[in-house]
Amino acid sequence: MGFVGEVWQVHKGDECVGEILIDDADFPWLSGKFTAGPAFDAVRELFARELALAQADDEWARWEEVYDEVRRQVTLTSPDGPVPEFLLHIEGERAWFRWSDEPFDDDEDGDEAAPGGE
Repeated sequence: MGFVGEVWQVHKGDECVGEILIDDADFPWLSGKFTAGPAFDAVRELFARELALAQADDEWARWEEVYDEVRRQVTLTSPDGPVPEFLLHIEGERAWFRWSDEPFDDDEDGDEAAPGGE
């Protein structure tokens, strides 16, 4: 798929949180090697908390609160420019995400915004 080899960037304001070199495209998910930038330390624990809650089957309400904080603190930029809507997970040297040019639709259970699988 055309995404492999692209570099996507994560920012906190004007500071670089890191870059993701895409090495796998399993639409709608992209994943790749995450290289931390200078601003990653400011959000490292937030991403760790987000992922732990995403992996717990019964913590969706708490996950949504934490992910809202992720969205307030960071932005995702594709090679073509800023991405208005995204769901991003970072663990060690790996990151995986999905994105949309428009807001995600929430279904009645709230599952659409749930982190899903890689």
